[in-house]
Amino acid sequence: MSYQVFARKYRPKTFNDVLGQDHVVRTLRNAIAQKRLAHAYLFVGPRGTGKTSTARILAKALNCTGGPNADFDPDEDVCVEIAEGRSLDVLEIDGASNNGVEQVRDLRESVRFAPARGQFKIFYIDEVHMLSNAAFNALLKTLEEPPPHVKFIFATTEANKILPTILSRCQRFDLRPIPTETIAAHLSHIAREEGITLDETAAWAVAKGADGGMRDAQSMLDQLVSFCGDSINEANVLDVFGFTSREKVASLTQTLLSRNNPAALALIQKEAESGRELSQLLGELIGCLRALLVAKLDPSADGEGIPAHLWTALLTSADEYAPDRILSAIDVFAETEGRMKWATNKRLHFELGVIKAIQSLGEVRITDVIKVLTKGADFMPAAGSIVLDPPRGAAGPAASAVAASPPATPAPVAAEEKPAPEPVATAAVSTPAPEPTPVAAAPAKPPAVAAPAPEPTPVPTPATASEPDLSTIPVAKEWNPAPQQKAVEESAPVATKPRITGGLSAFDLMIAEAPEVSEMPTATEPPPWQNEKPAAPVVEKAPEPVAPAPSITEDAFYNDPLIQAALVKFEGKVVA
Repeated sequence: MSYQVFARKYRPKTFNDVLGQDHVVRTLRNAIAQKRLAHAYLFVGPRGTGKTSTARILAKALNCTGGPNADFDPDEDVCVEIAEGRSLDVLEIDGASNNGVEQVRDLRESVRFAPARGQFKIFYIDEVHMLSNAAFNALLKTLEEPPPHVKFIFATTEANKILPTILSRCQRFDLRPIPTETIAAHLSHIAREEGITLDETAAWAVAKGADGGMRDAQSMLDQLVSFCGDSINEANVLDVFGFTSREKVASLTQTLLSRNNPAALALIQKEAESGRELSQLLGELIGCLRALLVAKLDPSADGEGIPAHLWTALLTSADEYAPDRILSAIDVFAETEGRMKWATNKRLHFELGVIKAIQSLGEVRITDVIKVLTKGADFMPAAGSIVLDPPRGAAGPAASAVAASPPATPAPVAAEEKPAPEPVATAAVSTPAPEPTPVAAAPAKPPAVAAPAPEPTPVPTPATASEPDLSTIPVAKEWNPAPQQKAVEESAPVATKPRITGGLSAFDLMIAEAPEVSEMPTATEPPPWQNEKPAAPVVEKAPEPVAPAPSITEDAFYNDPLIQAALVKFEGKVVA
């Protein structure tokens, strides 16, 4: 007798043997017990989850002796024929090979015939999503209203490729990936049946690598038996399949939480040189970080199969991080996983992802600064107890004198009583245009009209740190000029140096060293620039545009006799 692999030898034969799909088994059992059998079933799920096995078990329950019966005998002839694919009443069709309209037409012809031995004629189409649209459309009418003795069972891994009109005519059952604990327990059961010593850690490593598929785990166990013989440990699993141990995953996670870049990169280098699958290592790392995130939100969560002592150390290291920090690291590794899927240099992308994740764990955010400032506000000393150091280059006593002097200065207090009149006079100096109108009527004061033009240049200059603006000093209010000289003296800059009492000695020294401003000459001695500006007055330039006009003697209106007589009379009155 030929050798039969574990995947076929230990295939489920009854509903009780189906593992990890309790929701499907219970529904089918109740439907059989209540005689509520549908005419079409659709099993959807990833590879190795039991779609074909469940379809065959359902066929056995429908066509067994005395059926339909959920608790049938798997060793009777009818059930054995169905399990081996020799039954005339159960037809298994590969959808990938028979996906045309012609095959569907042959199926429709077979539907008309009654079952040979059982109660139902069952058509099982595997990978039904491979049928063409024309084949689906040809099957619609038969699938919607089949004969009473016909049942359809479909199986697929990609339900999204099936037409909605087909989906609406079937009862859909979604088979889930089998939990890792269930797979590990079943592998231990197979090892006991075969007389093989399988360590618990090795069974867990195989179940973890199977990724929810029981058939994959059974095939891996079969391969390990060929490699190791009757004794299998975790090291054998890691060497054969290139997996990474849970201790290595925990160590890598610990280096991330410690933000130790060199140690993390060295561990990745060692795993890569050992031939480990980096994509699988990254998936394990993401799973470990996810377990830490869930544990921070739910302290009762388990450690995803990580040994207890390692899990406790990881929880201690993760206490200093908020959940959003761990979540950001998971996001970084999720992006890295997507890039590694199509990259040739997987190690490079893995290392870049580790560096970015460590940076995201250690970066300072504005929320952290706000929290620190908020906590520090409770311990802030009183305002009077704060002592500030004097600025560089300034002596302590001088600084204290400056700080104490402003309250005792009387000059600003006297100036604040009547500050309004002085800014108006200063504003008039900067704009000489309004002054000529009142001065032009008096012939004795024309020199004062143009006087403000060249001189105000030093006054509006913006005050710097070394040249203060003297126009704003209130001492200028003490000068009361005579009424006839007020126009000239108001336009002149204030040459009186203010005396500021108090500790501002540096400011007094700066005023003393400022260049002297020449005083404006009096009205009796006009400055030279006033005598040099007898240019044509603005009033005399007004009639210049009328120059090209014709003379009065050439005007026809002027030469009119009536106008001439009126002018003679008018001139006579004026002369008189």
